[in-house]
Amino acid sequence: MARPGQRRTGARRTAPRNQRGRHRGDVIALLAGTAREVEAAAQHGRVTPAVRTKFHAVALLLREERARLRTEAAGSESHRAEQLKRLDGIAQILATTAVRDVELMALLDEDAVVADAVRSLKREMLISAGVEPAPEEAPPPAETPAAPERRVVPQSVATRQLATPFLAPDYSAFAQRSTARPRRLASWELLGPLLSSFERAGSGDSACMTLPAPSKRYPKLMAHQAQLVAAAAAGHRTFLLADEPGLGKTAQALLAAEAAGAYPLLAVVPNVVKTNWAREANLWTPHRPATVVQGNGDTVDGYADIVVVNYEVLDRHVGWLGDFGFRGMVVDEAHFIKNKTSQRSQHVLELAERIRSRTAEPLLMALTGTPLINDIDDFRAIWQFLGWIDETKPLGELMQALEETDLTPADPGFYPAARRCVIDRGIVRRRKVDVAADIPDRRIADLPVELDGSAGRSIRAAERNLARRLVTQYKRSASPGDGIDHELVRRIAKAELKDATKSSGENVFSMMRRIGQAKAGPAADYAAQLARSAGKVIFFAKHVDVMDGAEEIFAKQGVRFSSIRGDQTPKVRQRNIDAFVNDPEVAIAVCSLTAAGVGLNLQVASNVVLAELSWTDAEQTQAIDRSHRIGQTEPVTAWRIIAAQTIDARIAELIDTKAGLAARALDGSDEQIVPSADVQLEALVALLTEALGQ
Repeated sequence: MARPGQRRTGARRTAPRNQRGRHRGDVIALLAGTAREVEAAAQHGRVTPAVRTKFHAVALLLREERARLRTEAAGSESHRAEQLKRLDGIAQILATTAVRDVELMALLDEDAVVADAVRSLKREMLISAGVEPAPEEAPPPAETPAAPERRVVPQSVATRQLATPFLAPDYSAFAQRSTARPRRLASWELLGPLLSSFERAGSGDSACMTLPAPSKRYPKLMAHQAQLVAAAAAGHRTFLLADEPGLGKTAQALLAAEAAGAYPLLAVVPNVVKTNWAREANLWTPHRPATVVQGNGDTVDGYADIVVVNYEVLDRHVGWLGDFGFRGMVVDEAHFIKNKTSQRSQHVLELAERIRSRTAEPLLMALTGTPLINDIDDFRAIWQFLGWIDETKPLGELMQALEETDLTPADPGFYPAARRCVIDRGIVRRRKVDVAADIPDRRIADLPVELDGSAGRSIRAAERNLARRLVTQYKRSASPGDGIDHELVRRIAKAELKDATKSSGENVFSMMRRIGQAKAGPAADYAAQLARSAGKVIFFAKHVDVMDGAEEIFAKQGVRFSSIRGDQTPKVRQRNIDAFVNDPEVAIAVCSLTAAGVGLNLQVASNVVLAELSWTDAEQTQAIDRSHRIGQTEPVTAWRIIAAQTIDARIAELIDTKAGLAARALDGSDEQIVPSADVQLEALVALLTEALGQ
């Protein structure tokens, strides 16, 4: 007999077998602890064979315990309900973990093969819980994403959560998704070839899934819009809606959600258009209340069917959004998430995973008229949001479709077949010229301006100094001999670009800003002339000081204008948009190229002045298409103000040569693809090459 205070050891190990069944509650505690171990391992990317074994063991024991509790007569109903609720929590951990890994997903299948290591671990777990083992399979511990920081939970959302009866997540889709198990292609690296298949496109092979006949339920829709809604009604649930800007993607998304019954619906959008999204929802789905998340969400309607939130505040709201029970999610201007290391991209991907983990057939839609801005890799984050791939491989139906081609990346026919497999998952791309022939043409007209006076002389001198600095660096490293070493030229340009923010001298970015400041006056004068002679004008600039300078000129000339900027509150911004659209006396909209270049409908104007150049053709196109869109009745002209005899002119030429990426990858054009991320680099390469040639 142990003395007082002495610790007794071996009690569980020596307990009689007929007493072990008295501690069934220990099994659930053990399952919960093991599931969280797997969750933690998966969060750190360590889904090893041992982790999979744990996962399978937990899944099998979970299934057994659930069956036992539902059939046994002993114990009270309240106790049984409490134990089942605990098991539901463990099931949710397993399910959300499995969504990230196709092999874990397969282990949730009741027909999954049980390995000897799983049987052995399951037996050990039962013994450690004081239960007589009955060998059966148990899945490895499931990974769940770390609980997001719940920095803000709006009061109305908390009230809704308390008022809504508990509904268990629907995991019925997991077994279906687990059928896509890699077999023949298991050892192949596939993401690179899948992306390459779009680079190899051309010869008229456009990127659009086969769509059903237009739905007649929505007579206000154009035929191409009604086709997508019909696809959602027919059961398709993932879309990369890449229609050219101006073809009404917002309406298509809202009515696709209606056709799919995907409510509540989450819309993640740029800040500048979130108020407009609420308006569009009221227009197209007036019976579905919409709420806009502002700041800390104090005005959020927790009972709304459509929740609109902008990228910038996701970090505050990702916690409650993940638990809200959304059955659909729309990401507008989805190219905003192309950088997967950014916080907003990570939040979007996390929310999509949590929605997939709780809903059997969620509607997931990525909307962007310019899905490819820098290079083909821009597809990765969007495909991952839609659940087509993870970090390393295709998933689910996409993997199954690739298996069914009976081809590998070593076969010549793999690339067109693989591209079609991706497109059939839900890429929808239509061009204005094909589906909206009644929209008048658009054109881009360059207006060279001479930068006279001290500002012009200073800019040209700075460009010469930059060129001399690059030449000096080149000569330090160049080997004696004839001709220009173009590889060295590129290395020098890359080094200059990398150090541009640290350089004490002039660099390509500061020069472009100075050029923009110098062009502000001529560009504003031209916009004012256009407004007097041709009606409303949209004036785009990149930098705040260029916008300020233009607005001072408009004010001096007595031209009324609206200012649309990124630092405005949504209410102020929308008021300024409405003034330009509705007030005939407001002649010019002075717009930030980054804040107002997406999502807005400014078709009351048919003239666009680009006072500063973008670094990409996609950004330039987005800006022009604020005017060139459905409902426009006049030909649209974009007037690019170009500083003659400066690097500005070189960059304009480079942007025009980089316009072929989306055309080839999505529209079947035969144009050569050149990554547009290199415009800055190519500008420096051209500057140095020309200087060396002289």
